[in-house]
Amino acid sequence: MRLELDDYRDSATKGTVDFLYRLSDLVKGRSFLHVNAVRYGGGMAEILRRLVPMLTSLGVEARWEVLAADQEFFDVTKRIGNALQGQEQSFTEQMSQTYLKINNRNALVLNLDADLVMVHDHEPAALIEHRKGGKWIWRCYLDLSQPQRNAWSFLRHFVVRYDAAIFSVTGFAQRLPIPKFLIYPSIDPLSEKNREMSRVEVNRMMDRLGIPRDKPILLQVARFDRFKDPIGTIAAYRMVKKHFDCRLILAGGGVANDPDGEAVLADVRTAVGPDSDIHVRQLPPEADSEINALQRAATIVLQKSIKEGFGLAVAEAMWKGKPVVGGTAGGIADQIIDGVTGYTVHSIEGAAFRIRHLLNYPGLIQRMGGAAREHVRRNFLITRHLSDYLTLLKIFTH
Repeated sequence: MRLELDDYRDSATKGTVDFLYRLSDLVKGRSFLHVNAVRYGGGMAEILRRLVPMLTSLGVEARWEVLAADQEFFDVTKRIGNALQGQEQSFTEQMSQTYLKINNRNALVLNLDADLVMVHDHEPAALIEHRKGGKWIWRCYLDLSQPQRNAWSFLRHFVVRYDAAIFSVTGFAQRLPIPKFLIYPSIDPLSEKNREMSRVEVNRMMDRLGIPRDKPILLQVARFDRFKDPIGTIAAYRMVKKHFDCRLILAGGGVANDPDGEAVLADVRTAVGPDSDIHVRQLPPEADSEINALQRAATIVLQKSIKEGFGLAVAEAMWKGKPVVGGTAGGIADQIIDGVTGYTVHSIEGAAFRIRHLLNYPGLIQRMGGAAREHVRRNFLITRHLSDYLTLLKIFTH
């Protein structure tokens, strides 16, 4: 996929595209390798699918390598990832051996030679032991604020050997003896999930999903995970429902082959009961058109997570001109300007209060939605992300 930078002139702030052309002139011909664990699934892979072709179109020799691994490895790295984010997990010698075996095996077949190598998250972090030259940066999307000690000690052994580390939120970082950078994730305004959609397209998709548009719509897009607090979202809706006739949509995935996801979805369906104004939609992977239409059809978007990474669904909704009522977990509070582009809340009652306030003042919904879109334009578009990566390439390969 080749993306033309000029196509972003209408989306990005004035002068951004010209600045990127000039910045890219300073790094033309330099090689920039990205390595992660999966080609599809999750925000990281979604961003790389857009950024790597853009880097290539600007004259950078950009490549993207993905680990070849079995299910045992992914089971282990999921447990390591949960432990790094503070969940109690057993961390055994067998787990570390499985992790190292796959990393070592991939190091023998992947081309890791580049001027700048960016390794994303914990799964391929041990590849640093096989560096052949160039500068290496570790890019972390996880919340490492309170990691399980054994898991962090194991990972830190590799991280300290990098030339720098990048975190998505200041509070996610741990102390390290290497330079640290803060780079927010981003959304692509031209992707299928975020492109402009006509009212006809939106209505057609809502009909396909079986959701009427006869009432104000509250929407939460998130995988079915206890940390996303779908039960709390339902409770907030019920408080609002006493005063406003509205609908709630809970749309997400993360259930296939995941017993925890299946259990959460079952609990959600129980909590919904006979309420025909709550619509639970289990979306397939890469349901970009569906998410786009749902966010455009929504009146107010919720992201009431109690634990979160960066939470790009917030920026996606704000780009569609929607005020977001969100929790303070992870990067949600970094995206919402409280009282300007939406509201951050600390409780179910707080969420219900803010939703009621917005529904009472439709003009406020419009003003906040407009401010939200401009906030995303200035801070969370892929053009800003591209600028950050070109700058890193310039700094580390000067």
